[in-house]
Amino acid sequence: MNSVTDLFWLLGIAAIIASWYRLTRAREVAVRAATALCRRHGLQLLDQSVGLRAIRLQGVDGGRRLERCYSFEVSDDGQSRQPARIWMAGDDVASYALPHSGNPELETVVATEVGLPGNVISLAERRRAH
Repeated sequence: MNSVTDLFWLLGIAAIIASWYRLTRAREVAVRAATALCRRHGLQLLDQSVGLRAIRLQGVDGGRRLERCYSFEVSDDGQSRQPARIWMAGDDVASYALPHSGNPELETVVATEVGLPGNVISLAERRRAH
């Protein structure tokens, strides 16, 4: 019986290590995506880091997918700190929210085709279209 218990604990520890590795890799992908997003919008990513804030199941094309929300802080002038968010589905950006220039409120944008920077619509425009 002792070997079965040892095997159970070994599998449990392996599952924890695998989960930690996947979350660390996903966070690194989110940092790269946030950096590219800030560069594209003329913002500075502060602290060069993101923090996992939420996980949700999102309905897409009749199915559901897991999305992770990372929050981070940006600055447009190098002195102010404003909150921002990025939603990731796997390694892809599902949506993001950046502050308006001069206004600390967030403007959410939904990425329709990831990888094509000109193919992003605001959430308000998307809701009007549907």
